[in-house]
Amino acid sequence: MEHILDNPIYHALISGHNHLAKGAEEVKYYSEDIAAFAGLKENSQENLDTLYQISPKDSLFVFFSKTPVEIPEKWKLLTHIDMFQLVFRGSEIPIADASGLTELDLGHVSEMIDLVELTKPGPFLIKTIELSNYTGIFADGKLASMAGHRFFPSPYREVSAVCTHPDYLGKGYAFKILQEQIKRILLRNEIPFLHVRNDNDGAVKLYQKLGFEIRTDMIAYVIKKEALEA
Repeated sequence: MEHILDNPIYHALISGHNHLAKGAEEVKYYSEDIAAFAGLKENSQENLDTLYQISPKDSLFVFFSKTPVEIPEKWKLLTHIDMFQLVFRGSEIPIADASGLTELDLGHVSEMIDLVELTKPGPFLIKTIELSNYTGIFADGKLASMAGHRFFPSPYREVSAVCTHPDYLGKGYAFKILQEQIKRILLRNEIPFLHVRNDNDGAVKLYQKLGFEIRTDMIAYVIKKEALEA
């Protein structure tokens, strides 16, 4: 039987994030200003065709798969990213020190986007902050590190946009923010999980130190909708 985390985006869009979902019964996607992600009940050619038909012109989507997927020619495959999916297996709620953390809001979005553009943790759009619980650390008057929540395939909650400005690496900022993120999720009786590039050894070790374990491999496909020639 398929685990809901084998298809986290689709299950988020039919459960915890169903109020943010657009699309059809077996093909869902987030509002384009919130997140560039699509979830298909099955990663089939038929469903990719449906996504093409029902999505806006020039749409760009990221979708996840545990196994390789052949992308129909009508889509332009921009890239694919090999990742690990990790799930929190810790036995205790972290005793997180929240001092120095800032609750990020709409007034911080431009700085958040700048940090994401610099560090490339994954897509972050003008309304991604609506996915909730973004916290950051400021140093020298600028946003130095942040993380927040993304997919919510209930009862699992994804920690995402984990990034630190290169000038502030090695100061423990990400560790502190992640402890707070984990604590908040566990206090809601949810289970933290996340995704990371499988070649990012430093991040993987940090997550494992915090209590995450690798659950499975995952592939992120980035595809763009291009007009068919007449």
